[in-house]
Amino acid sequence: MSEPVTEPAPRKRFSMPREIRILLSVGSLIFVFEYLVLPQFLSAHKSLHKSLHLLASLNPFVVVAAILCEVAAIYAYVELTRTVLYPYAPSRYNTMRVNLAGLAISHVVPGGTAPAGALAYRFYNQFGVPKETNAFGLAAQGAGSAVVLNIIFWMALVISIPLQGFNPLYGFAALAGVFLLTAFFGTILLITRGQRHADLWLRAAARRIPALNPDTVSSLLSKVAARIMLLVANRRTLWSAFTWAALNWLFDAGCLWVFILAFGHTISPIDLLVAYGLANILAAIPITPGGLGIIEGVLITTLVGFGVPHAQAILAILSYRLVNFWIPIPVGGVAYGSLRWGRRKLAIAETPGESD
Repeated sequence: MSEPVTEPAPRKRFSMPREIRILLSVGSLIFVFEYLVLPQFLSAHKSLHKSLHLLASLNPFVVVAAILCEVAAIYAYVELTRTVLYPYAPSRYNTMRVNLAGLAISHVVPGGTAPAGALAYRFYNQFGVPKETNAFGLAAQGAGSAVVLNIIFWMALVISIPLQGFNPLYGFAALAGVFLLTAFFGTILLITRGQRHADLWLRAAARRIPALNPDTVSSLLSKVAARIMLLVANRRTLWSAFTWAALNWLFDAGCLWVFILAFGHTISPIDLLVAYGLANILAAIPITPGGLGIIEGVLITTLVGFGVPHAQAILAILSYRLVNFWIPIPVGGVAYGSLRWGRRKLAIAETPGESD
């Protein structure tokens, strides 16, 4: 008589304690600041002290132009969001509030794109966006925007290398871009052209996970594939998404260029895009919130290599990051509060009143 077969106990998922995650995040932040940013400030302390008069001589109209560039970048991202959520996109006002709230979260939490995406998904569901459109739209928005950034960086790199020479960091960023593009277009090809094989593979994987229903996963894959085919078939919508993604990056880079100009130096747009693309690609590694420390360190080093005086580079980057990184945090907090308050008012209005 054979012994009864006992199934092995399910493995417990390892969850890193919250305190350790916070410690690692803070430690990473200190490491990046100490070894990337602080040396830049210390080495330029004397020249920075001599150039502080540049702050007093700043042209307010140039500062306004830089801020308008950043506002235009945020607006372009709003239009990108509405394009990938078409035809269920919320109003521009609501999309703007959700994007600003997500931007604030991504700037205060390491790896903040994940909680920012979860927040956006929740609010867009409340605004009536279907779940499959919501999930695909947000994923396409993030991945597509990163793809466009890599394309801009590569185009600038091809022009810059013969003129300025090669830097080992360029190769690292370009290689990371190759993996990103391969994964992005490979996933789209697998879902659209190899949907049958992808469905079989996902069903087999879902059967091994008790919490997942293979039929639900298969249905979601079909809806995502249909959404991709709809987007690819509608070339006008596809090009609109790529255009808004490119404008988002270019206006943001334009904000940095205007601040460099404000402190008395002109840099080639090609050199600027190489430095900007390199910093933002390396900042995609979720070590610090919003690439804090990484973007500053890479930009200072690269811009100085392109001939921007050290003091001007530091002042321009600090001013740019004030507008690009720090100001959106309280603005996004206000946007989040308005979303929560609006949701609360709606819930109160839908609650039946007591009869007199």
